[in-house]
Amino acid sequence: MTGIRDIPEETRWRLAAEFAAQLPFLYDAAFRPVVGGRYDEIEQEVWMQLSHTAAVIARDLSLPVGTAQELAETMRIVMVILFGPGFRNEALDVSPDRSVILVKQCPFIEHALVSGSKGDPVFRRCMAFTLTAVPLLNNTFSARFVRTMCTGDRQCEIKVEKAAGLITDKKRKE
Repeated sequence: MTGIRDIPEETRWRLAAEFAAQLPFLYDAAFRPVVGGRYDEIEQEVWMQLSHTAAVIARDLSLPVGTAQELAETMRIVMVILFGPGFRNEALDVSPDRSVILVKQCPFIEHALVSGSKGDPVFRRCMAFTLTAVPLLNNTFSARFVRTMCTGDRQCEIKVEKAAGLITDKKRKE
C-alpha cells in the first residue's frame, strides 16, 4: 500500500496546485448561472480577501518588502507558493522605486483554455489579488498591469512602483 510519504513532495505540491487552479472555473460554472451579474463583483471581493494571505506568508517567512525589487521578488515567491510550480515568473529590477514582475506561465490561463473560458475572468481575479496584495505588503507601493496573457499578450508585465502621491510628496520635500 502506498502512503502519503511515498509520493514525492514535488508531485504532491503540483497536484494540489493544479486542483486549486481549477477551483475558480468550477465555482464560476456552478454559481454564475445562479448569482448572475453580481458574480464578478462577489468573486473580486473574494480575491481581494485572498490577497491578505500574501501579507501573512511574507511576514511568516520574513520576506523583504522595503524596495520595489524586494517587493516584486516577494510577490513572485508568494505567487508561486499560492498558485503552484506551474506559475513561472521573474522580477526585474528597474530602480529602487520601480520593478517589474514578468509572468511567463500561468496555471489559471491554462485551466481557462482547457475549460473553454475566455481570459477576462482570469484577469479580474489576478488583478484583484495583485493590486490589493502589493500595498498590503508595503503601503508606499502600488502595482499596475502593463501587459496580460489573458488579453493575448505573450506574457504579463506588472509594474511595481512607489505610489504616485508618494513620489510627488517626496519630490516636493527635495
